[in-house]
Amino acid sequence: MIDFELPAEYETFRKTARDFARKEVAPLVDEAEDKQEFPRPLLRRMGELGLLCLTIPEEYGGPGGDIFTQCIFTEELGYVSLGMAIGTMVHAAYAATLLLECGSEEQKRRYLPPACQGAEAWAFAATEAEAGSDRSRIQTTVRDAGGHYVMNGTKTFITNSTIADYLIVEGYTDKSKGMDGLSLFIVPRDTPGLRVRKLSKAGIRCSEIAELTFDDCVLAKDSQLGVPGEAFDKVRRIRTASWLLVGARAIGVSRAAYDAALEHAKTRVQFGRPIGHYQANSFKLAEMAMNIDAARLLMLRAAALHHQGRECFQEASMLKLFASEMAVRVTNDALQMHGAHGYMMDSPVQRYFRDARMLTISEGSSEIQHINLARGLGLKADDYY
Repeated sequence: MIDFELPAEYETFRKTARDFARKEVAPLVDEAEDKQEFPRPLLRRMGELGLLCLTIPEEYGGPGGDIFTQCIFTEELGYVSLGMAIGTMVHAAYAATLLLECGSEEQKRRYLPPACQGAEAWAFAATEAEAGSDRSRIQTTVRDAGGHYVMNGTKTFITNSTIADYLIVEGYTDKSKGMDGLSLFIVPRDTPGLRVRKLSKAGIRCSEIAELTFDDCVLAKDSQLGVPGEAFDKVRRIRTASWLLVGARAIGVSRAAYDAALEHAKTRVQFGRPIGHYQANSFKLAEMAMNIDAARLLMLRAAALHHQGRECFQEASMLKLFASEMAVRVTNDALQMHGAHGYMMDSPVQRYFRDARMLTISEGSSEIQHINLARGLGLKADDYY
């Protein structure tokens, strides 16, 4: 497939990102998947090459890139491993961005340079067993005890929490204020009273997740990130931007599945000719190519709006919905085209399929995205914000 052309500097960066992903990340994937472990040194390597925390300004130790470079890098990582892409995104696009947007000057200068270097790893903890998209059901509380804060609660499905040095945790400082009572706190991973229980997933297995329990965790006064009560709006805005990166990951894994299917269709011979010559398969490949390009165009539109500082909630939601559903279809079709060969564990195609399935669930499910889009049409859809 021919990539949609961006200005030359972005295409140069894409080559750098693609070379890094295929030469340095791809060789790590099989072992990382088998062990269900994210290769922690990879963050430091990305930091050395200026590929980590791409949108963080140079004054705080970042490369000073933009949303386009972040999308390009995420797509190329997603091509070789969705798990690697997700672990990197949570560190770089969620946690580092929250530090940049919410942190005091002292916090930004303390935490951002080592985050950009990959010297310290970060996680973001918002989700709870009863609080996914409905953040009003968050039960984690943070009490002001005078000279310190005390945190209690449980988080689950928290990416990077097993490898993180620090967590950004969302909890209620004042439940009576509703969403305006949500605040963010920096929690060191070794805080007494914090327990971590690793979880196992069907896909994206090298992206580590865990359940976290906070039992009377004492936090310093300077651990609060940003203004009390602003967490809801800040996280909502960053989550909207994260949908662009979900789209980029979906495009990456879909390209990988499409490339594998196309090669298989050209070389697998049945009944005297390559299977790609049969209409059932050739039409399927044509649909794959069309939908991957359509997703990229949606991503570029949303990224352009975000880059210009314009509202892109609907466009990002549309991208997230379309690209994630598209990735499930493309990886499923690629697996079907490979037949039993693709279903074997030594085939990367089965991993693409397992990994892609999570895209329609995380970061706001497909059902939530349908609600967003219906509301954008002026329809009386269910409301969760």
